[in-house]
Amino acid sequence: MNLGSQMHQRLAAAALCCLVTSSMLAQTAPAQGQQSSPQQQTTTSDAPSPAPQQTTPAPDAPAPAVTPTPQQTTIAQQAQQAQQVIPAAQQAPSHIELPHSRNPFAPYRPSTVPSIDLTNSPRLQNLERDGKLYLSLRDAISLALENNLDIAYFRYNLPIAQADLLRTKSGALANGVNTAVSQGTQGGFSSSGGGGGGGGVIAAGNGGLVTSTLGGGAPIPSFDPHLFVQALVDHQTLVQANKAQTGVPVLEQNTIEVESSYSQAFSLGTNFTLTSFGSRTTTNSIFNILSPQLTTNFNFTINQPLLQGFGLGTNQRFIHIAKQGIQLTDLGFKLQVITTISQVQNIYWDLVSAYQDAQIKERSLAYANETLSDDQKQLQLQNVPAMQVTKDEAAVASAEGDLTAARVALRTNELLIKNALTKTIADPALAEMPVIPLDLLGSSDPKETEPIDQLIAEAEKNRPDVAQDQIAMQIAQTNLKAIKNELLPSLSVYGQYIGVGIGGQPNPVCDSQQIDCSTNLPKDFAGAFKDTFNYSSPEYQVGFQLIVTLRNRQAKADQFRAVLEYRQRELSYEQQKKNILFDVRNSQYALQQAQARVTAAQKARDLAQKTFDISKQEQKLGAMSAYDTLASEQALAVAESAVAVAQTAFEKAKVDIDRATGSTLDRMQISIDDAKNGVLTHEQP
Repeated sequence: MNLGSQMHQRLAAAALCCLVTSSMLAQTAPAQGQQSSPQQQTTTSDAPSPAPQQTTPAPDAPAPAVTPTPQQTTIAQQAQQAQQVIPAAQQAPSHIELPHSRNPFAPYRPSTVPSIDLTNSPRLQNLERDGKLYLSLRDAISLALENNLDIAYFRYNLPIAQADLLRTKSGALANGVNTAVSQGTQGGFSSSGGGGGGGGVIAAGNGGLVTSTLGGGAPIPSFDPHLFVQALVDHQTLVQANKAQTGVPVLEQNTIEVESSYSQAFSLGTNFTLTSFGSRTTTNSIFNILSPQLTTNFNFTINQPLLQGFGLGTNQRFIHIAKQGIQLTDLGFKLQVITTISQVQNIYWDLVSAYQDAQIKERSLAYANETLSDDQKQLQLQNVPAMQVTKDEAAVASAEGDLTAARVALRTNELLIKNALTKTIADPALAEMPVIPLDLLGSSDPKETEPIDQLIAEAEKNRPDVAQDQIAMQIAQTNLKAIKNELLPSLSVYGQYIGVGIGGQPNPVCDSQQIDCSTNLPKDFAGAFKDTFNYSSPEYQVGFQLIVTLRNRQAKADQFRAVLEYRQRELSYEQQKKNILFDVRNSQYALQQAQARVTAAQKARDLAQKTFDISKQEQKLGAMSAYDTLASEQALAVAESAVAVAQTAFEKAKVDIDRATGSTLDRMQISIDDAKNGVLTHEQP
């Protein structure tokens, strides 16, 4: 045995002694790395630098993220305690009402609506600390109710529905309200459907326009009273063919007329009109007994349809549609809140997944750098081949690429959550601000163990779209009754009273003629007006009016089409019920599948952790290389990432089954009144 071999054996023995000594010290000394708090394990910086290189041959693996237990003080609890110290500033509620005024000129002046407020709620600023936004799930939901633009957009539909009702009370047709859910917020869409109606139908009517018979029926009169006033001054000059008729070659007349009328209709179809007329006429004709001549006229007419256009159901059909439209709008707003809150929850859990994945990639890169540093030192001692260092460098490069991709994904999810929870992110500081999720694990959902029949019954009771479909069927049934009235002939009875009064001054040129110019008529307007109502010249008229449209093809076609459309709505209603059943079952299957994947991923992670621990021990004993241990650590990182992905899918499955059963608001303790006002007054701790 030469001197070099003896020296090599001595170095190996010294290294083995160092390994045994370090192992004994590790067993007796407190393991500070394993006793780190969950906050240290789950908190990451914006751009963490690689961990410092160690000199131990077999470095310990970074501890996986520890799920906080109820007995531990979590970051979320600390953040909530900090928020309790700083009271949240109040913001003005987003509540718009129809303008009401006793001013008689108010109906003829335009109404105004406050400008949109793009200032984020004060809650957002209270959650910012040290340049970071610390966000729990409850905070995310509260910010969404206060700032989300989809919810803010739908809030305007509530006063729009009230304005539509006001319009129909005048007898006008209902414009309707768009109750479709607004989904302008990016990200967080669930893979399972919402049980909506089918699409892809192309309109084939006139130029692609297809109208409906909804709201059809007999014409509705205006319920708003109408006042008409007309006054004129007229001068007329007429050249006469001879003097036989007027006694003058050129006839001149001056006339002043005032006419007014008042008309109003009622819900039974009854309508009446009051007309008053007065005139003053002067002339140069020598045959006119009076000049000026005063004439007054009063006309009262009342009309009542008996067939077409008769009844409250016919004439108030648009009012009923508008009232049910308010109910549909309220339900649509509830559906909008459920959809947006579910979307925000999905975005939040995507953020948690990206946040945990970035932590895992950071720990994996730190371990790869540590292994590379150890092998480089071993290479200097010629204890490992150069190929080993090359493999370590490749592992470091791969880990750096994975970390870069994870950080990009984290930044993207941070931007999505800030976009969903703010009115504007024009502030560069807010746009670049990191978001730290505080709730890494959701609470348990009792629906995980509920039977499917109970879930379906809960969905039929709580889902807003179910109630919307029921109201739509009620509107369709009312429409069938109203449109039948259009088939009837138009038959109405009417009564009319006319009173006339005449008076004036005697014509001064009439006395010079050989005619009798005497008169007993009153000489002033007051006397003529009195004769209008003293039955001195009354006229009474009672009659009926019948209009029959021969063949009646338009009304017949509309009525038949209304029945066909009603049958279509019945089928759509049944299809919607099937879609809801499918949606609930599909959500339950997805929840069960996600739960099974979490269990499987956790088992795989535990086995990967066990494999890594064994690899470390074997490396310390010289039975396994550092690269093999590095491969075990990479497998552990993959398993940890799989757990994070599976846990996120499980949380999103719980969100989806809450949406499918219509219990999102109850489970998240959301007040619909707070959502309407945009200010949380019933906030739960």
